[in-house]
Amino acid sequence: MYAIIANGGKQYKVSEGDTLKVEKLNAEVGARVEFDVVMIADEGNITVGDAAKSAKVTATVTAHDKFKKIIVFKYKSKKNERKKQGHRQPFTAVKIDKITV
Repeated sequence: MYAIIANGGKQYKVSEGDTLKVEKLNAEVGARVEFDVVMIADEGNITVGDAAKSAKVTATVTAHDKFKKIIVFKYKSKKNERKKQGHRQPFTAVKIDKITV
């Protein structure tokens, strides 16, 4: 059984026991959170739309951290204009506890 959940403008395929990194959530470490369900697949039966919205995916927050730094480099050729920036996106690591239909 797996579910497709929506969070932070993205969709993730999750199963029970999975750990994934989502957009930063406003929740303490150890808190339980629920996600919006887009689709559920269970033994060949696929549920989407309003029928899938009644399902729940419950997860536990395990950590808050930042992704690896990426370099943003902008320049204009022949103008000696250069700008180098680094960016580290914050994330929340969650462990999927239960998918309830």
